[in-house]
Amino acid sequence: MQRRSQTAVLAVVASLLLAAGCSAGGGRQQPGDGVSAAPPKSPGAPVAAGPPNATPPSPAPPAKGSVKVVRTLATGLKSPWGVAALPGGDLLVSSRDTGKIVRVAADSGKTTELGSVPGVAPAGEGGLLGIAVSSSFGADHQVYAYFTTASDNRIARMNYDEKRPPGDQLGAPHTILRGIPKGQIHNGGRIAFGPDKMLYAGTGEAGDPGHSQDKSSLGGKILRMTPDGEPTHGNPEADSVVYDYGHRNVQGLAWDRDHRLWASEFGQDTWDELNLIEPGRNYGWPEVEGKAGDGRGRSGFVDPVEQWRTADASPSGIAYAKGSVWMASLRGERLWRIPLNGTKPVAAPQAFLKGTYGRLRTIVATDDGGLWLVTGNTDGRGRPHPGDDRILRLQVT
Repeated sequence: MQRRSQTAVLAVVASLLLAAGCSAGGGRQQPGDGVSAAPPKSPGAPVAAGPPNATPPSPAPPAKGSVKVVRTLATGLKSPWGVAALPGGDLLVSSRDTGKIVRVAADSGKTTELGSVPGVAPAGEGGLLGIAVSSSFGADHQVYAYFTTASDNRIARMNYDEKRPPGDQLGAPHTILRGIPKGQIHNGGRIAFGPDKMLYAGTGEAGDPGHSQDKSSLGGKILRMTPDGEPTHGNPEADSVVYDYGHRNVQGLAWDRDHRLWASEFGQDTWDELNLIEPGRNYGWPEVEGKAGDGRGRSGFVDPVEQWRTADASPSGIAYAKGSVWMASLRGERLWRIPLNGTKPVAAPQAFLKGTYGRLRTIVATDDGGLWLVTGNTDGRGRPHPGDDRILRLQVT
């Protein structure tokens, strides 16, 4: 009887220890779309399998989805590019060619001008590009912007004071990173805070493919930095903000529910790409465009997860919702759905809204699993219609 009692006690203790380990981060909670309870060891890398008693992963999405435009939130936007959601749901929208940031109320669509970002020098594909709000916005009220100046592309942050008069709500910019190559084309520009609360930026090679394979250049890369613009723990090189390399022109960044980082990229003449991003990896440009065809990549280059003919895509922003990556396309004038089971597509990409709203620039996930979609017809390459550019609310499956 004594031996049985000791055995029972040991079993209870073991169970308690296992439960404590799970509550400390080993187990998986049941997060919503685009949110995960436990990040991978290296941000952007695939997540290791959980312990035997972890909650099973979510089922794969269906091969076929749906898109319904349920409302038009705002119209008359000029060259919209970056979009960032504020706590509470309102949207900040940057204008590439005017250098202004406006706030769009999520309930009424009312627009309020915050102000202009000093130093923006719009030309070609450059100007005021991506914007993001701080991970601790409720405390610090910081808005981040990626923009083209007369000499480079850079990232700055500004204090946003909504109590000040419209048009004068942005404080003086504080540059946190400068020296990103600029050009008439391929300025990259997407920025976003990741699940690790670090700031990520997608850059372009500014028309000079040599930047992409040069690790000392900030062009043709995905960058990862602290909110102050400094290199951070987990980067491939301790003294560098370069997270990966070998890109032509990164335009979209998004994380799935397991904190894997995905990026969309403009190809040249043949293939546009959706890539799964891992730190330190080489994505091939200018040596490689698209998949190798053998599933293994070439000479250490990473194959894209999906690819498209440039006429069908020319991708811009991406977002993750309902188990799929959603990709806005400029030249392709359509919205692509890429359903994923972990790191693999469930089915071939599915296109929606083809030609209905023209060029599609940016897409943002909402807290309830929907999407905001921003058109891009006033960027000098589209065919604007009355009311362009606009923000659409999408219901998706």
